[in-house]
Amino acid sequence: MLSVNHLTVEFPSRLGDTIAIEDVALSIEAGEIHGLVGESGAGKSTVGAAIIGLLQAPGFISEGRMLLDDTDLRSLSPLEAHRLRGKRISMIFQDPQTSLNPLMKIEDQLIETIQAHEDISSNEARTRAVDLLEEIGIQNASNRISAYPHQFSGGMRQRVVIALALCTNPDLIIADEPTTALDVAVQSQVLALIKNLAKSRRIGFLLITHDIGVIAQIADRVSVMRYGKVLETGETGQVLNSPRHSYTRALLDAVPPLDHKISRFLVPTDQKRKDNDNNKKRAETWLLAGGQTNSVGLEIEGLRIEFVGSRTSVWRKPKPFTALHDISIKVQPGSIMGLVGESGSGKSTLAKAITGLVTPAAGRMFLASESLPYGNSRGREHISRRIIQMIFQDPYSSLNSRHSIGTILSEPLWLYGLVHTTEERQKLAASMLDLVGLAPSALDKYPHQFSGGQRQRIAIARALLARPKFLICDEPTSALDVSIQAEILNLLKDLQTKFGLTILFISHNLAVVRQMSDDLVVLRNGSIKEAGPSQCVFENPRSDYMKELLSLTPVLETQRVTN
Repeated sequence: MLSVNHLTVEFPSRLGDTIAIEDVALSIEAGEIHGLVGESGAGKSTVGAAIIGLLQAPGFISEGRMLLDDTDLRSLSPLEAHRLRGKRISMIFQDPQTSLNPLMKIEDQLIETIQAHEDISSNEARTRAVDLLEEIGIQNASNRISAYPHQFSGGMRQRVVIALALCTNPDLIIADEPTTALDVAVQSQVLALIKNLAKSRRIGFLLITHDIGVIAQIADRVSVMRYGKVLETGETGQVLNSPRHSYTRALLDAVPPLDHKISRFLVPTDQKRKDNDNNKKRAETWLLAGGQTNSVGLEIEGLRIEFVGSRTSVWRKPKPFTALHDISIKVQPGSIMGLVGESGSGKSTLAKAITGLVTPAAGRMFLASESLPYGNSRGREHISRRIIQMIFQDPYSSLNSRHSIGTILSEPLWLYGLVHTTEERQKLAASMLDLVGLAPSALDKYPHQFSGGQRQRIAIARALLARPKFLICDEPTSALDVSIQAEILNLLKDLQTKFGLTILFISHNLAVVRQMSDDLVVLRNGSIKEAGPSQCVFENPRSDYMKELLSLTPVLETQRVTN
């Protein structure tokens, strides 16, 4: 159905042309799911954008041929390409929140898309839209279709995006990281839906992802990319069980196992860089001088967090929504506590309460046996503002795009009065970059000039420059490929061991949590379903919910055989 040969995409600039992808070849049959994997910057999304005709300027296709059945995609006029895009080729984007118009109801977005490609009435388009929502598993679709995107959960929004891609009966759907931000339960539902659509509707899927477990679960064939080139293509079982290329083997080795704990994550040898020992020593000495080895613990008793909804009537006071119910946990000093649960379970809400961004309705918090004030009474001068730091899921949005890396890293040093001269702040920022595996030359650059993994390292460096004792990692690797993920997790492990950091590690990736955590808390609907030593919870889960999460987590067959 789709045939791509010798595809080359270039991006010209004043410094010369950059070849984003070179001599790429792949084919997709009707009803086939073809996986495309590789690290950040490999060119996966560029391949999808070239096929659907959404390459960002000044990028252009310099060579190659793309055939959709008998249609030469490169020979189409702009108008013909516009009519084909969405009609015969659709796309599912990574973030459904940004793919949907927040000001339009779901029905308006679906009807608009259908009528853009077919001459039918609004009533006929609405009927088809309702049928689509029912087909993809949205219950009470005739009523839910009138809702706005923010009134759906993340998994439900992703289903709506899939419905938008389906509403014109396409031959090919390009799914670009469709499950990255989803927990394992919702991910399983979305993957089952994609697999069913490929089988029942004979739709071809190009599934772009960095999650090799997802590829193993549903892809028929897989292509492995690196540096803009396809290194290996074949049947999924053959590629994953008997990879021919060394890079494919390195990717598979970097996937963390679920059934046992390892001491280190494996990283491809050519990704390791030579550090500046003097710079690293300066950063380590400075951190240790701040008493980093004196670990602190956190204890929470009976925490309840409520959010008040919007008024629906002048006379009726809105009922509060309870996000967390009577949460009691104890994070031991110098340990890593894992926090898992599906979307909406309250993981990030708990993190925000600890950092003072959300005010609890009831309960008490203690940091190193000292009472921790609620957010609205915790001033900037309070010690917890410095010693509790947070690493967010998306480093791009958490770093100020208008500031250089040097300015970003210097901010906590002057904000907390840790270093008093500009020269010393710059020297220490450069040393901290070396500690997290980046060259000091990064100080003069801006966030957009770095990859996702590099930006996450910068976010870690910024948190460390506050001399924290308690670090909250909120999905720090969910958007990273397995090789970069391995680097970041090894870094966090080393920092925790060397400086005695206490870490709350939030993730929906159970395999990652098993490798990182000493203790584990499982949340669902704002309540604790299970808690205890990580090894015990993973090997002998007591709650049905934890057993369900483990059963839904994709596992490589090679890991099953090996272990």
